[in-house]
Amino acid sequence: MIQQKEISLPEFQRGFHLITDLVARALPELPEQGLVHILIKHTSAGIALNENADPSVRIDFESFLNKLIPENHPVYTHTYEGSDDMPAHLKASLLGSELTIPVTRGRLNLGTWQGIYLGEFRNYGGSRRLVLTVFS
Repeated sequence: MIQQKEISLPEFQRGFHLITDLVARALPELPEQGLVHILIKHTSAGIALNENADPSVRIDFESFLNKLIPENHPVYTHTYEGSDDMPAHLKASLLGSELTIPVTRGRLNLGTWQGIYLGEFRNYGGSRRLVLTVFS
């Protein structure tokens, strides 16, 4: 059986944000065993699994990606949507646009220190849409 739901996240400022609870609350009742697939429907934001306890990890992610992929780099030709746009596309491609998480005993089977991250790479990205698909 497959269930699917599309949700809107609230607008987040640029950076990395834990959205595990937002996703978990939006999911339908989960099966005993299965999979949850999450797709972010945007090209300037991404999702990932990583450290969910220490907020400095999220700050370091943002700092490192900004150093790796700076704004206003002279090689960019896609610049008409703002100095943060092309870097946002590159960062989103590196981070990724989808996750698949196992479901065990009716719960997301994440590691103790794992959380779902939203990487918001635009200064004013707005609300982001996720497609949540549950496979049982």
